Amino acid sequence: MVVGAFPMAKLLYLGIRQVSKPLANRIKEAARRSEFFKTYICLPPAQLYHWAEMRAKMRLMGFNAEAVKPLNEDAAAELGAELLGEATVFVVTCSCLVLEYWRHQAYQRRKEGEQRAAWVTMRDEVDRLALALEALQAQVQAAPPRGALEELQAQMQEVRAQLCAPDPPPAPQAEPTPEE
Repeated sequence: MVVGAFPMAKLLYLGIRQVSKPLANRIKEAARRSEFFKTYICLPPAQLYHWAEMRAKMRLMGFNAEAVKPLNEDAAAELGAELLGEATVFVVTCSCLVLEYWRHQAYQRRKEGEQRAAWVTMRDEVDRLALALEALQAQVQAAPPRGALEELQAQMQEVRAQLCAPDPPPAPQAEPTPEE
């Protein structure tokens, strides 16, 4: 399985988001069946939403909306269940976004750390090479001057020439006289 080519985390987040929709539908059904859930969880947000929506609509149309008639209990329970379901999907989606953001930030921090380590390694290598260059420059400066080197080379050539020179022919000996 190639994980780098297909981001598994994104697939997981997508799966969570898809599961959140049926979860929201189950929450809606529970809100319709449970009296406590309906009374204390669904109705107050539904009535507040209805009140804010109606006031905004009335003001946009130019009417003075002093008193907004509340929704009946069944309509408020239905609206509250819808709001709760949408809030569930919204929270799950936002959670997925936050998790993806954190994952991306961790990846960026790791990548920056690797780059920083590579930069430090290169800087150390450059420092080491600079020290080696300084040592080589010191050796070059300590070497005998060029003229002395050429003089030594000339002397070596003379010595080689003397060593490699053919033996001189033997000197003619005087013929021995019979007296000897």
